[in-house]
Amino acid sequence: MTQPPSNQPPGGFGAPQDPNQTPGQAPGQTPGQGLPPVPPVPPQAPPVPPQGPPAAAPNPYGQQPGYGYPQTPGQQPGPYGYPQQPQQPGPYGYPQQQPQPGPYGQQQYGQQPNPYGGYPGAPTPPPGGNGGDKKRTAIVAGVAAAAVLVAAVTTWAVVGGGDDEKNPVTLPTATSSAPPTSAAPKPTESVDQGDGSGDGRGGEDDLNAGRQAGEAKVGWLLKNDVDLPRNGADVLGPWIVGDTVVKAMYKGIDGYNLADGKKKWHVDVKFELCAAPPAPAADGTMVFGYNDSAKDGAKCTELQKIDLKTGKVGWKTSVPKSTALFAFDDNTLAISGNTVTAAGTSSAYGFDLKTGKQIFKGATTGCKPYGYAGGSKLIAAMSCPSGSTEKKSQAIGEVDPRTGKPKFTYKLAADWEVDKVYSVDPLVVSATQRAQKKWSVFALDNKGKLRSQIQGGKDKFAPSCGGTFVVFGKNLQGCTGVAADANTFYMATEVDYGKPNEVIAFDLKTGKAKWRSKAPGEQTMIPLRMDAGKVLVYVDPSYDKGGAVATIAPTGGAPKIVLQHPASTADIENSFYDPGFAYGGGSFVVTAGRVSASNDKEEKLVKTMMAFSK
Repeated sequence: MTQPPSNQPPGGFGAPQDPNQTPGQAPGQTPGQGLPPVPPVPPQAPPVPPQGPPAAAPNPYGQQPGYGYPQTPGQQPGPYGYPQQPQQPGPYGYPQQQPQPGPYGQQQYGQQPNPYGGYPGAPTPPPGGNGGDKKRTAIVAGVAAAAVLVAAVTTWAVVGGGDDEKNPVTLPTATSSAPPTSAAPKPTESVDQGDGSGDGRGGEDDLNAGRQAGEAKVGWLLKNDVDLPRNGADVLGPWIVGDTVVKAMYKGIDGYNLADGKKKWHVDVKFELCAAPPAPAADGTMVFGYNDSAKDGAKCTELQKIDLKTGKVGWKTSVPKSTALFAFDDNTLAISGNTVTAAGTSSAYGFDLKTGKQIFKGATTGCKPYGYAGGSKLIAAMSCPSGSTEKKSQAIGEVDPRTGKPKFTYKLAADWEVDKVYSVDPLVVSATQRAQKKWSVFALDNKGKLRSQIQGGKDKFAPSCGGTFVVFGKNLQGCTGVAADANTFYMATEVDYGKPNEVIAFDLKTGKAKWRSKAPGEQTMIPLRMDAGKVLVYVDPSYDKGGAVATIAPTGGAPKIVLQHPASTADIENSFYDPGFAYGGGSFVVTAGRVSASNDKEEKLVKTMMAFSK
């Protein structure tokens, strides 16, 4: 692969620019190419007044389960060279859960195909420049870093991606007349055990009967007993806070004992959940978003604070509804320190986490925030004036979590858009040109200057992020398949059927690969986050072997298994649709990302959550 000159940044990135400078032109790339050096383009005409928010684009990720699927006869290729997965609607109006088989007949899940990883070649650089205050320090607090949570919070949720057919992430709702209340645990789910050879529907099977020496035990298995709407419901979480694991679905939030799966608390809400941050606050509290009514077209504007350790209900407030033309009120949530943010294509706000009082409103002129990534720093994705109604201009930057004011702003080139924030400490950003089918991953230093551009070569990658556009409930952060520490970015390669994938470590100073670690056997491994200085990965189960939790040393080498799940329950572990993961307190929890079925009877038999421990 042709590399850019070592001492010259890829075209257009360059040194920090004046905030009003229009970014340079993006370099071209076609499938199979590497990263050609492209000279920056002279600045364009001065920007015009801000445009409206970018329009939503179809989600190119395709169907959720698995890193990807071989194309079948008659199947149309997806927009990024990746085959789209047609789904037949079930009798309830929502596509039936029919995950495609992987090698040896096992179901592949947990990783959403990267639309830009469907062809060889490194990510393309989204050239741009840096504007704003150069004296401010920047981004800390990784999307994938364990440091995001401290004290009582032992880990944060790592949730699989979504697709076009899937509803936006939804959270608890309530009304002013009937706020959510914490109640005694309800028997909404049953704790089950079995040996994995049956269908898991009967309580007579011992899940640990077939466990071999050295394998972890199955702590518990839950099945759904919630009456859901015809389209089913998304599952939020899991989150592990101390000795409690929490998940939310439809109109309820539940806390379970991590050791035995027994319900500790339950919170009822009146309307459907519609948003949640990827991680709770350091003190174990969470703010959920819920709809303002049960009507079609309800707005995701209501916020409710809940202590995930106890289920205690805190303050409730409403996000001001936008009066702008074509406003969607598609708020996403993030937590940074003592601030929780709610932002969408129409507006952005910050609220005090302790009191619920509004403490700032995002800029309404210039570069306007439409999404935030939280952690020890607050990062904003912004829509900026472009100088043309036919071009888009976006930026990424750090903002003060108490005032919302920018600390620095880094502008991308015309028509490049912020896709996701893979890490906020250090700042690693995914950017795309969807129409041109281009993708770039780049890192900024703590002053907002370009640090490096990830050089992926001919490898294909498959981060799972729950969508490629931060609207309609898609958070800016929360990807699996990536992790980062101070000097290294880790990303998993895409699945090649019958072969193990790899985790590649990239030097954040140069963007070049430092080492590769291959998954064990014929399995696939997915980076979740950093844990005690090591890369924490989940190893997918195969047809004859259970999944596993493993770590990779920061210097590389083979993954070291920390928790080997039983082979006897691999079928059950493999059955969770669009799964979410959490690891903490010596236990690994996997949840179904969505619960739906063809009828009420089957709906209540869907397995929703499973735990493994030593």
